[in-house]
Amino acid sequence: MTALDLSDQGLTTVPPVPPDVTRLDLYKNSISVVPGSLWSLTGLRVLNLAANRISALPPGISALTSLHTLDLAHNQFDSLPDELGELAGLTEYLYVSDNRLAKFPDAWCRLGKLRYLGCTDNRLTALPADLSGFAALRELRLYRNELTALPESIGSLGALRELHLRGNRLTSLPSSIGALSSLRQLDLRENCLTTLPASVAQLSKLDKLDLRWNKQFREPAWLRDFEEAGCMVLR
Repeated sequence: MTALDLSDQGLTTVPPVPPDVTRLDLYKNSISVVPGSLWSLTGLRVLNLAANRISALPPGISALTSLHTLDLAHNQFDSLPDELGELAGLTEYLYVSDNRLAKFPDAWCRLGKLRYLGCTDNRLTALPADLSGFAALRELRLYRNELTALPESIGSLGALRELHLRGNRLTSLPSSIGALSSLRQLDLRENCLTTLPASVAQLSKLDKLDLRWNKQFREPAWLRDFEEAGCMVLR
């Protein structure tokens, strides 16, 4: 056995799992506690604990060194352990959306091979000052949080293709955002932006810029030229 699908079974606890399982799906149950026995499954590559009632994740998760996909969305976490940053094999997806997270741990920035990070619908007010560790990140979803600013280090995410920031409290963007040379989509809907830094015009691969529902936004003079050059701008 390599895959075990126990999704939507009404489970309140995690049953015994064969040691050779590499994919474990416990989506949409009523599990409230993650048993320590899971940390012995060192060959596990995909772990889906989404849509349960879990409020705490033991640091023992760092033992899952083969894990490349982890889904913790739609639970009750108000914090997650720094040990997630030790999962060097986490290359594909980390989903922590729809929880109660108020802090983005600096330790997560050690996930240098991670491609997709979904941290939407939480309570984040800030990001770590140094995001440069996310060297492979291609898609970052942070919509519907409480972010008021982005760190200058956002410009270090050279592999980033999509940046989703809808529904935050951003009043401005750092000029370093113009260094995101691979960026194709930038979603800034429902913020408090008044204008954009001129460096945005340097995003030569950008094909979609969404600015809707920024009530005080004043369109910079260069934006029309940027649009005519091929970027779809939604106002």
